[in-house]
Amino acid sequence: QVQLVESGGGLIQAGNSLTLSCVATGDITTITGMGWFRRVGGAQREVVAHIGISDVPTYGNFVRGRFTLSRDNAKKAVYLHMNNLNPEDTGVYYCQMYIYQNFETGPAGMTFWGEGTQVTVSS
Repeated sequence: QVQLVESGGGLIQAGNSLTLSCVATGDITTITGMGWFRRVGGAQREVVAHIGISDVPTYGNFVRGRFTLSRDNAKKAVYLHMNNLNPEDTGVYYCQMYIYQNFETGPAGMTFWGEGTQVTVSS
């Protein structure tokens, strides 16, 4: 059974930095896509950053150069380093991975989500 375990959220003052981590555990053959999404207030979940097989990260427009996504394939981990946080960044941040597993019928991939980690930025 695959699980994504997030860590690094918390309460932080505006202007400071925070790094989120996410590690995948379980029966995993390969991971092709990794990323972070967030839900701010009552809005829909939006993409913060994502990296796929091209290995070039893409970012949401609101990031404006403040965040950096990185991955460690050996550790099955993805990280989001966030600089210059502001109160508008407050929300629940979710890790997402597209993971392939081997089944009797052959390999199959699907999207997995972490449970989310709260990030609160005070002014």
